[in-house]
Amino acid sequence: MAKGQNRGLGYLEKVELVQVAKKQVNNNQDEPLEKQLWKAADKLRKNIDAAEYKHIVLGLMFLRYISEAFEELYMKLKSGEGEYEGADPEDRDEYRAENVFFVPAEARWSYLQSMAKQPEIGKIVDNAMDAIEKENPSLKGVLPKVYARGNLDPTSLGGLIDLFSKTSLKEAKSRSGDVLGHVFEYFLGEFALAEGKKGGQFYTPRSVVELLVEMLEPYNGRVFDPCCGSGGMFVHSEKFVTEHQGRMNDISIYGQESNLTTWRLCKMNLAIRGIDSSQVLWNNEGSFLNDAHKDLKADYILANPPFNDSDWGGELLRNDARWKYGVPPVGNANYAWIQHFIYHLAPTGVAGFVMAKGSLTSKSSGEGEIRKAIIEDRLVDCIVNLPPKLFLNTQIPACLWFLSRNKANGKYRSRTDEILFIDARNMGYLINRRTRALSREDIEKIANTYHNWRNPNGHYEDVKGFCKSATIEEVRQLDYVLTPGRYVGLPEEEDDFDFKERFTKLKAEWEEQLKEEARLNALIAENLKKVKVDE
Repeated sequence: MAKGQNRGLGYLEKVELVQVAKKQVNNNQDEPLEKQLWKAADKLRKNIDAAEYKHIVLGLMFLRYISEAFEELYMKLKSGEGEYEGADPEDRDEYRAENVFFVPAEARWSYLQSMAKQPEIGKIVDNAMDAIEKENPSLKGVLPKVYARGNLDPTSLGGLIDLFSKTSLKEAKSRSGDVLGHVFEYFLGEFALAEGKKGGQFYTPRSVVELLVEMLEPYNGRVFDPCCGSGGMFVHSEKFVTEHQGRMNDISIYGQESNLTTWRLCKMNLAIRGIDSSQVLWNNEGSFLNDAHKDLKADYILANPPFNDSDWGGELLRNDARWKYGVPPVGNANYAWIQHFIYHLAPTGVAGFVMAKGSLTSKSSGEGEIRKAIIEDRLVDCIVNLPPKLFLNTQIPACLWFLSRNKANGKYRSRTDEILFIDARNMGYLINRRTRALSREDIEKIANTYHNWRNPNGHYEDVKGFCKSATIEEVRQLDYVLTPGRYVGLPEEEDDFDFKERFTKLKAEWEEQLKEEARLNALIAENLKKVKVDE
C-alpha cells in the first residue's frame, strides 16, 4: 500500500474493521436461513419505510410459496404417472382437490424470475397478484399490489426476486410450508421491531404467544381470537398440535380483525401454512360494534387486545347482552374485552389473554365491582405478572389472565375456590435496549407451574416470590385485588451466598478489564506516533 493510502485509518478503526470481518465470518457459519434472508432483504430496502416495505417483501414471499407448491403438483400431473395418469396439469380442479392454490402462467415464479431484470417488473408482479386473486376466491382482496410504485426501483425489486429464488424450498409441500412459514413469521417479527410502536399493532411478541399456547394446550376444538392481528395465536395453536402428535384438522380457527392491512397479513400467514382461514373475518367496525361470530362458543380463546382503549364505541353499547358482570366504562375497554371473552366461552371453555396490569387493581367507573363479580363466579383460574419491555407498542405494564368456565369439570382437578398467582416480573432477557423476551426455560417454568397446579397428579408447591395458590377468601381479604406480588410475597434469601467468593471474582474481573484497557491505550499511543511519523 502506498504511503498516504493508510492515512486517517486509526487504531480503533482497524480494530472495528477486524471485528466486523470476524463477525461476518461467524455469521456466515450455520446462520439460520431466516436471518440470512432478512439481512439481504433489509439491504434492498433503501429509503422505503418498514411499514410499507413489509407488504412488498411478505407479498413476494407468499407468492414464492404458493408457486412452489403449485409447480410441485404441476410436475406430478404432467408426468401422468400412478394416480395422476391422464391428469391435465392446467385443470383447476386438480389443485383444489389437493388444497393447492392454482397459479396462472403469468404469475408463476419461474416466469417472474425470468423477468426480474426488466424495467417493468413492478407492473408484472402487480398483474401476477391480480391473476392469482381471480383464480382463487379465498385470496380476493388479500394480496398486495404495490410493486409498480415509484419509490420501489426495479433493480431492488429484481434483487428481492433473485434473493427468494435462491432459497432452497425443494422439499415436500408440507415441509416447504413449514420452512417458508417460519421465515414469514420471523420477518413479521423483524418488521414489527423495525416499526417499533406501530409494529406492535399487528404483532404479538412470539414468546408471549408461546406462553399462552403452552399454558392453555389447545389440542382440539374451536380456537377464537377476536382481535387476531397477523394471526400469531392461530399459527402457534396449529404448531402446538402438530408438535404434540395431534391432528391439525382437530382444530378450527375463528377470528376477527378491524385493520384491513393487518387482516391481509393474517390471511397470508395462515394460507402459507395451509390453515383454513375462511372464518377469519375483517370488518372496520371492530368486535364490539360488529361481532362477526355472535353465536360462537369457543373451546379456547387466545388474544392480545389493545390496552386501555378509550375509542371502542362503548357509549353505543350500554345495554349489550355481553355485560353480564357489569357495564364497562366508556373510557376504557379492558373489562369490555374480558366480558366479550367470557361471553364467547363454551361451557368447558378456557381463555388466556394479555391485559394491562391496571386491570388487576382498578376500581374506577365500576371496574372493581365487575372484577369482584367475575372472581365470585369462580371464573378466574390464573394470573401471571409479566416482565417489562415485552411489547413493542407500549410501555404499559402487562399481565396474563386465564379464565375457566368450569374449574371442576373433571378434566383437571377441582380448583373452584382457588386462584394461582405467578409473578414473572424478573424473568426474560433483553433483545435490545428497549425490548425483552421470555426464554424457552422461562416459558416452560411458568407453564409447568400452572399445569402442576391444575392437573390431578401435579406436584405443585408454593414458591415465595414466584407462585402462590390463593383461596377466594384470601382474595376477598385483599378486596379482590389480583396483583400476584400481593400474594406470592418476597423471595427467600439465598443461604449459600458466599460474599468472599463473589468479591474475589468481581475483583479479578475488574483487574482484567484494567489490564485490557491499559493494553489498548498503549496500542493507541503507539499508533498515534506512527501517524505523526507518516505526516
